Parts: sequence; C-alpha cells; structure tokens
Amino acid sequence: MTKLIIQIPCFNEAESLPVTLAELPRKIDGIDQVEWLIIDDGSTDGTVEVAQEHGVDHIVSLPRNQGLAKAFMAGIDACLSAGADYIVNTDADNQYKSSGIPALLDPIRNGSADIVIGCRPVMEIEHFSPVKKALQKIGSWAVRVASNTDIPDAPSGFRAFSREAAMRLYVTDSYTYTLETIIQAGKNNMAINWVPVEVNEDLRPSRLVKGNASYVVRSIGTIGRVFLMYRAFPFLFGLGALLMLPGLLIGLRFLYFYLAGDGQGHVQSLILAGLLMSMGFLTCITGVIAHLIGVNRKILEDIRWRTIRQDGSRGGRL
Repeated sequence: MTKLIIQIPCFNEAESLPVTLAELPRKIDGIDQVEWLIIDDGSTDGTVEVAQEHGVDHIVSLPRNQGLAKAFMAGIDACLSAGADYIVNTDADNQYKSSGIPALLDPIRNGSADIVIGCRPVMEIEHFSPVKKALQKIGSWAVRVASNTDIPDAPSGFRAFSREAAMRLYVTDSYTYTLETIIQAGKNNMAINWVPVEVNEDLRPSRLVKGNASYVVRSIGTIGRVFLMYRAFPFLFGLGALLMLPGLLIGLRFLYFYLAGDGQGHVQSLILAGLLMSMGFLTCITGVIAHLIGVNRKILEDIRWRTIRQDGSRGGRL
C-alpha cells in the first residue's frame, strides 16, 4: 500500500488555508492513500482549528515561531514517522495549482528522480515585480552553479520527495529550505529533476521575501554557506594559491635586488611578500580543515540516514 502525504508549513494561515486545502487532492491514480499534514509554526490566529475543521489528517505544532526551514524539517520528520512513501510540500497561500501534484510525482514513481521541483513560469507571473523576477533568475543561476543541477526555479516550494530522499535531507539554514536542499541533493548525487507547474492568483504578499535587499543578502549568505560546506577545499585552496602567487613573485623581485646589492631599498617588497604568502598559506590550511569538516558532515548525514531507517519510532514503516 503506497501513501502520499502532502505537507504545508503554516504561520498564521487561518484565512488562506481553507482555499489551499479545497484544491488538494484526496485521490491520485496509483496511490492508495493521500493524507494531509500541516506544520503549525507557532500560529496565533486559529490556524490549527481551521485545519481540524477542514479534515487535515496530521498536525505538527511547534511551540513558537521557528521559521520556514525548521517547520519544513519538522514536517518531513512527521511524514516519515507516519509512513509516507512520497512527500509533497506546498505553500499555504495557494500559490501553486494542486493539479500539478501528479506531474511532480511521476518522475519519482517511474524511478528517474529522487526529488522533483515544480518550476513556475516566473517571467510570466504578473504579480511578481521586475526586480523580483530578476532576483529569482539570478538566484536560481547561482544555485545551479553551486549544485551542478539544472533547476530553473530554485526558490519554488512546490516539490516532491521519495521516502529515501526525505530521509537524507537535513537543513541547517534558519531562513529557508529551498536553496539548501537543492545544493545538498546535487552534492550528494541524488537524482533531482523539475517539471513545469502553474500558479494561482496572489492571495497575500510573501512573508519570506520582506524586501529585495534582505532577500538578496540572505539568499547569498545561504548559497555561500552551503556551497562552502560541500566545495570548501577547491575554493579556499584556489584562493590561497591566488594570494601566494603574487607573494612569491614579489619575493623573487626582492631576491633579485638583494643579490644585486640593492636589498635595503626594497624591504617593503619583502614585507608584502611575506604577508601575502602567509595569508595564502593560512587560507589553504583553512581549506584543508573545511574539507575535513565536510567529510565529517557527510559521515554524520549518512549516520543520520541509517539511524532514521532503523528507528521505527521516527522513521515509521521501514
């Protein structure tokens, strides 16, 4: 018997949640059970009561607002505990048309993908400002470079996971899960795909993007931090080499003048050479240490995955 759980992170969504739930499917061909789960991220407007009134099967309540990333991971853990074979994540503002869920699941069900992202026609969405469209495009490009994937709409929250992929996810960012999970999947050689999806009219302004400047800064921070988790060694070692090379050339220049008997007039070159080479060497060492930390992280992720598989109380059906 196959089970799909559709999860929705919620924070004060009492008004929009009924609209979203009204469009969610209860039956999908080839899937025996379709259940709904909401993650109440410290709501104070009666979101839980609304969910109960509309027949939500599972409710995960966080004691206080912890942010989208924490709510997402709490939902993933709860879905696994409830025995989900497939997990679909969508937003509570009814941004994505739920009719696209079967298309999200198809690549996973036929074995060609572990994770599928529902990609919006960003450039055609009328309520997206030109600045937001540009930021989405630039951000998605940066994620593609960092993750070595081809996802055109990285910030999309409409996505599907196989049970195995969900067990391997671990989000460390406190802001959003969307970018980190793609980079993590790409670096861990998961099969990640995308399908085009349609969107509904805007119900409310985005709560995640509170301003273009804030969105850019936080997104760059997320991409950079996650990229360094998985690709720190080549980046830092290359940066260290770039610092050491001019230091070496300046040092050779000083040596030339020193051997020519004019070393006292070029002491500043010796100081600069020593500074650059020291900075380069320390950067390379930092790259080595970061690489070892990254290896340790992968080991811990593997241990976590194995623990979830073996832990019936957390992983549900094994």
